Parts: sequence; structure tokens; C-alpha cells
Amino acid sequence: MTENTAAKTLEVAAITDRGLSQKRPLNEDSMLTDKERHLFVVADGVGGAQAGEVASKTAIETLEEAFREHQPDEDAEDLLEIAIQRANDSIYRQSRENPGMAMMATTIVALHLSGLRATVGHVGDSRLYRLTPEGQLRRETEDHSLVEEEVRAGRMTPEQAASHPGRNVISRALGAEASVEVDVRTFEIETGTTFLLCSDGITRHIPDEELSQLLRHTPILKDACEEMKRLCYERGAEDNLTAVLVRVGDAVEYVEDEEPTLVRERTDFQTAPTQELSSTLLQRPFNDVAASGPSGERSTAPEASKTGGPPDTHAARKSRGAGTTLGVLFLLLAAFALAFYVGMVFERKGMARRLVRASAAPSPTVAPTQAALEDPEVRFERLRRAVDLSPATEAARMSAESNSQPLNSDDPEFLYLYGRALLLTDRQQDASAAFDRAIQKINENMTPRNGELKIDARLADIAARLRAGDEQAARAAAADLAEVIRSPQGQADSNANTQPSPSVSP
Repeated sequence: MTENTAAKTLEVAAITDRGLSQKRPLNEDSMLTDKERHLFVVADGVGGAQAGEVASKTAIETLEEAFREHQPDEDAEDLLEIAIQRANDSIYRQSRENPGMAMMATTIVALHLSGLRATVGHVGDSRLYRLTPEGQLRRETEDHSLVEEEVRAGRMTPEQAASHPGRNVISRALGAEASVEVDVRTFEIETGTTFLLCSDGITRHIPDEELSQLLRHTPILKDACEEMKRLCYERGAEDNLTAVLVRVGDAVEYVEDEEPTLVRERTDFQTAPTQELSSTLLQRPFNDVAASGPSGERSTAPEASKTGGPPDTHAARKSRGAGTTLGVLFLLLAAFALAFYVGMVFERKGMARRLVRASAAPSPTVAPTQAALEDPEVRFERLRRAVDLSPATEAARMSAESNSQPLNSDDPEFLYLYGRALLLTDRQQDASAAFDRAIQKINENMTPRNGELKIDARLADIAARLRAGDEQAARAAAADLAEVIRSPQGQADSNANTQPSPSVSP
């Protein structure tokens, strides 16, 4: 028997906790620590309450069953990938058969050890770290998340990603789609190596550098788990938290460096200058807005002042200041519109973590209760989710219900939802027409509820026009939205005959 397949002593410790957030009354994380089969798994459920818990437990049980009869001469990498694919299929089928679990999914990170050979498989943003005997902490998985993809593309720095509001939006999960791409690989390790498998409830509160210090200075694995929980609680414990620590061989006394060493082994990118998030879905043509400078602040100096233009009179300064303000405002509104569109896309795919919870409206396939029908907000939310789940189907349904003339509707909510469905099916011009019509009907009957809908419609309209490449129209829509945000009276420039709207917060 070779060294790679020789049995090695394993020390294991684990902790899982629901955290402090009242939004998560149950722990949707699940874990497996099977020392006999050398299999260790962490799964972070998505979907709220029981649904997320079911998804994560299904993933754990599927992997446990797959490795129950695993033989040493079998390929662990193939088995792990097949098992994760089976888990995806099982969760997906359950979510389609049970309307109450329609939005459920889960992340997964799994580690199988065979002597000094490690095999890892993962989907989502749960992570695997490896602490080498030399004291280097290596992240062995790449998050399948929106911000991490931007980091890998060089459009965002790791520091920006750590504090970005969309850092918890994942782009891949088990059960979200009928099929899923699984990252699987095998590598050699040394005796004395320690592994950490964890959900993002740990990493959102403890950065990699601090994890490196904690693991090197806490040789007793159980104590290290308790310290991670303590730090998370101290910092708010906003999510369920789970950590599994596995040490291969005996503990190592690390040689202390002046600074901890952190290696992002699987990340291959050059850190880009500090800049705005730019999505692969949309490259924004802001010709009159200068690029970010070294400090990360956007330059607003007019070209004329740099090239010996007209004298810097008060009127000229005032004019340039107004133009700069509008340019920056358009940039901000376009960024919001981009985030709005990206959120729509990821929510449609069932992957907007932390944004879709059990407190949301019932699944569109569930027959609504009489109370839901009587509550306009619940009804609108139910219809919105139906659009996000099946935009093409809902667009066709709404068109059929209106005798193929949906834009003739007088209902602004109907028009907004129809436009949203068109936007999600890449019919940008038709979507803009629907949003414009919705805004027109809102202006005829301005209420606090309609005021909120108008902001959403304007953001969606900006996104549609930007995606269609019509920057001029997008700027006009952004200017209209700016007036809604700035003016306590609302729609003065949108419709002279409109009654004043209440103040709307941005």
C-alpha cells in the first residue's frame, strides 16, 4: 500500500449554530463528520425555514449514502462529483413537487481523505481552507458568487468584495436548476495539515487573515471552533454558522512569522485599481465621466480647465458643476439600475441568497388564500415572484389575458410586471414601453404605494435602455428618477397635470 493510501490519524472537531438573526429561527446549515469513511461535508441551505434545512440535509444524506460502500481502489473524485449531481437532482425534484419548497437550494463543500490525498468538491460559497504544516493558509475553493466572479475578472478588489452589499448573492447552488456544474479536484497534502470547511456564516465575520492567525494559535481543534463561534457572536452572527476542522496526523508547532501567510492558491487574477462594479451583463458607456483615480474617487475636473479653455468665471463654474452633478447622478442611478437588473436575474434563477426568505409571498404555484387575494401587497408579491420564475410564460399569459393588448391596461402594477417579464426575456424596447406606460398611469393616480412602484419602474426602465444601448434615453429616464428622489412634490417634470406626489426616499 502506498503512502498516499495509507491510513492516517484524523482529529476532528465541529460546531454549528443558528446565529443571532431573528430572520433565521432555524439552523439551515447541515454537516457531516464521518471519520470512518474519511468524509466531511458542510451544506448551507437556501430558501427559508424548513425549505433550506431540507435542501442541506438532502445533500448531506445523498453524499453519506454514496460513500457508504466506497472502496479504497475506487476513484473518489468521480464518486464525489456523481454524488453531488445526485443531490442536485434530488433537491430540484423536491422543490418542483412541493410548492412550499419551490425556492429551496443549498451550497455544499465536501472533503474526502485517503491517506495524504485530498479530494474536494463544492458548489456555492461555502469554503474549504487548508493550513499547511508551514503555517500557510490556502483557500482551496473559489466562491460561486457575484462579487467573487468580479474579483476574478479583475473588476473588483478583494477588499471591495469583502464589504460589497451583494457579497452573499451566489451564482451556483444545488437544486436551483435541473443541472449544476461541480468543481472537483484532487491534490496531495502533508502530514500535519489542517482543513477548515465552513459556511459563509463564518467567513462573513472572520476574514481570511484572521482565520489564519486563529488556526495557527489554537492547536486544540475544539477550542478553535468555539473561538470562531465567539467571534461571530461578538460581531453580530447575522447568519447560521458551521465549521468543521480536520487535522491529518499530529498537531504541528508553527514557526511564527512577522505576518501571517495567506495563499489564494486557486485564484488567478491581477488586482485591478479601485473601481465601480461592472457586470459582464452590461458594459456601461459613460463617456463623460472620468475613470477612478488612484484614491478611488471619481475625477470630475472639466476638460476645458485642463487645456486652457475659457476663463473660470462664476457662471462657467456653476455650469460645469451642474453638468458634473448630473453626470455623477446618472452614474449612480445607472449603477442602481444595474444592481436592480442583476438582482432580478439571480432571483429568477432561485439564487438570491438572503433576499428570498420564508416570509416572502407564497410560491406562484400555490393557490392563494382568500386573505392573500384581499391583500394587494401580498398579491403583487406573488405575481412578481411568478414573473421572476417564468418570465416568458407570464408575459404570454398577461398578453393573452389582455386580448394581446397589454399596453392598453390602466393598471400600473400589471404594466410594471409585464415590463419586468419582457426585460427578463431580453425584449428591452418592449419592456421600456411597458414601464413608460406604467409610469404614465402612476402619474394619473399618485399614492404612497404607487410612488414606490414608480421608482422601481424607473430603475427597470434605465436598465432596459442601457442594455439596449440607448444611453441618451437612459439618461433621460435617470433625470426623471432624480427629480422623483430630489423633489418632495415628485413629478413636476414628468407630467405637468399630475397631482403632487409624497416625498419618496432614495
